[in-house]
Amino acid sequence: MDSITSNAQTWLTDFFDQETKTEVQNLINNDPEELKERFYKDLEFGTGGMRGVMGVGTNRINKYTLGKNTQGLSNYLKRTYAGEEIKVVIAYDCRHNSDTLARTVSEVFSANGIKVFLFSELRTTPELSFAVRHLNCNAGIVLTASHNPPEYNGYKVYWTDGGQIVPPQDGEIIAEINSLSFEDINFDANEDLIQSIDKDVDEAFFEASVSNGSFEAAGKDDFKIVFTSLHGTSITAIPEVLKRAGYNNVTIIEEQAKPDGAFPTVESPNPEEPAALKMAIQKAEEIGADMVVGTDPDSDRLGIAVRNLEGEMELLNGNQTMVLMTKFLLDQFKKKGFKGNEFIASTIVSTPMVGQMANAYGVEYKTALTGFKWIGKMIKDFPESKFIGGGEESFGYMVGDFVRDKDAVTSTLLACEAAANAKANGSSFYQELIDSYVAFGFYKEHLVSLTKKGISGAEEIKQMLIDFKENPVESVQGSKVVWIEDYNTSVAKNVQTGEERVMDLPKSNVLIYETEDGTRIAARPSGTEPKVKFYISTNTKLDKAKDFKSVNSQLDSKIKGILSELNL
Repeated sequence: MDSITSNAQTWLTDFFDQETKTEVQNLINNDPEELKERFYKDLEFGTGGMRGVMGVGTNRINKYTLGKNTQGLSNYLKRTYAGEEIKVVIAYDCRHNSDTLARTVSEVFSANGIKVFLFSELRTTPELSFAVRHLNCNAGIVLTASHNPPEYNGYKVYWTDGGQIVPPQDGEIIAEINSLSFEDINFDANEDLIQSIDKDVDEAFFEASVSNGSFEAAGKDDFKIVFTSLHGTSITAIPEVLKRAGYNNVTIIEEQAKPDGAFPTVESPNPEEPAALKMAIQKAEEIGADMVVGTDPDSDRLGIAVRNLEGEMELLNGNQTMVLMTKFLLDQFKKKGFKGNEFIASTIVSTPMVGQMANAYGVEYKTALTGFKWIGKMIKDFPESKFIGGGEESFGYMVGDFVRDKDAVTSTLLACEAAANAKANGSSFYQELIDSYVAFGFYKEHLVSLTKKGISGAEEIKQMLIDFKENPVESVQGSKVVWIEDYNTSVAKNVQTGEERVMDLPKSNVLIYETEDGTRIAARPSGTEPKVKFYISTNTKLDKAKDFKSVNSQLDSKIKGILSELNL
């Protein structure tokens, strides 16, 4: 505890503002446990940026921890682009302090002689990714904690291609940041280098979104949408994009339309959680809508509910929406004729069904570690290839390459196109899903996400993953394990034959078991939250659409059995 107190006392020097010093002294005097949580470590700048609880301390998001990030990034940019004019673009979301933190970040960049384009008001993350290349910037920053609880905020870094930073830039930037002390931060702003931006970039982004996400689908006039921004940034973009694409039957949940970092109408602003879309689904039932769309605070994830076979609104999971949007895109490209260089992409913990679809359409399928930065890197690494679209199980999707991160704005439009077109042809979004199961195999996934907060929680997560590896699963519901994929070692081993193969992906704390019948069990810690996640994927054949309910029930039973076996 002495080292923690000593660490905290360094925040009592004249470099820190009086309000910060007063709060630190109060913690030292009166709250040793809270002092420990805030100062026992430095909040890490990870491979995509930083996310954490706001407040005073080295283990918190505040002007000093973000200022240090920005100073380190400034130093790195100046060294990388020596002698050039360096430009960055900065956006922020609806969270408490996002606007003031964005201003602080802008001031530090400007103090280091770097030109800053700062959005005048909150904007979506996909628009920030788009703006990096549109404004010919060297980097971009968005102040957001995505779908985390209200007490969180974050700092996400984009590189010149509009994608999140990846190797080797990420490690080099982290090393630069870690070499600094807080006193190295230059807060002396050069206001002449800070330029406010808004409508011109909005216009370019809206145009690009409609161009990439619209396919002149039939049935738009007869397609009813209920949309909620869940108090986030998508209200600045999605209604306008839908309108420009010809969707006029859009009902906005007004109670959730005003941006608000307290997220007053939901427990969690996460469209993965059914409760987050409760208000929108109720409205959809009232007015007979076809689809509900809800997005997270920075508008990179989307949740979709549609009418099932009984005519009731049902929230689809991220794998299901990814499958349907990808199939629609593949159908559109097939009509025009494949050139032979197209590819789609997903991640190692997402449904294997996407790979089956790629095989059926004769296009390449690339898999990545969890996180859209790796899909963005694919586009950069294979410029001769054409990226059609891709996503991950956690409700993120990207259409084309004009944005290089999850994009709930264009994905919302794409989902509406697919659903409106299906309805006009006598089908539905849900029926298209069932038909896809018949065509490519019935894959059903389930996620278990366990939250473990604080110092003890981090240790518990670490131990759970060690146990999962050191006590290997031998069979799942009577099906023997064949492959164990250990992404910490980059080695996949066939436990039945002893065969080993090297996996050509960066090392990551992920372990996956695959059985003889294709069942997959994956475990990994969350990269952005104090959680450990277990991903379960099962599959079987669905010979006829009319058998959907019974086969779906069989897979549900199998998943329940797996959860019981694994004590999850």
